[in-house]
Amino acid sequence: MKGELGPGARLEDETLSGEDFAEADLSDAVLLRCALEDAAFSSTNLRGARFERCRLVRCRFAHADLREAAFEDCQFRDPDGRKGAAFAFTRLEEASFRRCDLTHARFEGAELHDARFEDCNLTGAVFSRVGFGRTFGRKVERIAAEFVGCNMALAGLAGARLPGCRLTRCDLREADLSEADFEGADLTGANLFQAIVDGTRLAGADLRGAEVSGLDLRRLASYRDLKITPDQQYALLDAMGLDVRPD
Repeated sequence: MKGELGPGARLEDETLSGEDFAEADLSDAVLLRCALEDAAFSSTNLRGARFERCRLVRCRFAHADLREAAFEDCQFRDPDGRKGAAFAFTRLEEASFRRCDLTHARFEGAELHDARFEDCNLTGAVFSRVGFGRTFGRKVERIAAEFVGCNMALAGLAGARLPGCRLTRCDLREADLSEADFEGADLTGANLFQAIVDGTRLAGADLRGAEVSGLDLRRLASYRDLKITPDQQYALLDAMGLDVRPD
């Protein structure tokens, strides 16, 4: 089956389980309703590839090129266990994931500049030592990424640098956001209930409409010019131990 795949190939309703695509050139390939369980993509060129309604259970992407790749309605979660897809040192610049189940996925050392996740399940996903920035010239770095309407409960984003990025309507309950940089980020409508925020930077972030119960501002590294609505102030004051009572 490996020989049938190549640059620009199109496959529908195929089963490619257990295949090893190491160093294969699958750029611009289109896979529709395919099953790729236990497949390995080591140093595989998948730039511009498109996956729709595919199963990619227990797949391993190591040093793969997934720039500008698109995944829609894809299943990455192992229904029989807690193991998700592994993206180790993978290039995911400008990649997009829409309505994908990435439960327990691990993004380790991945490049995610301008990547977009929309309506995805990222429960327990780990973003470890990932990069959301791109360097232009010697001193200019631009950071870009979007998470829209995603379930990111229990996700690991410790130390992530996402200033000015969009994380609207994301469920971040009990997520590890320690030491992360969200300064100027759009977190409108997010759920931050019991999120770990030790050393988190939220200066200038927009939290209007977000669930902020339990968010202790004293634990943050910055919160100057934080944007909230009047009704949110009571939850923030309560988290700081102040007894707010009506007149």
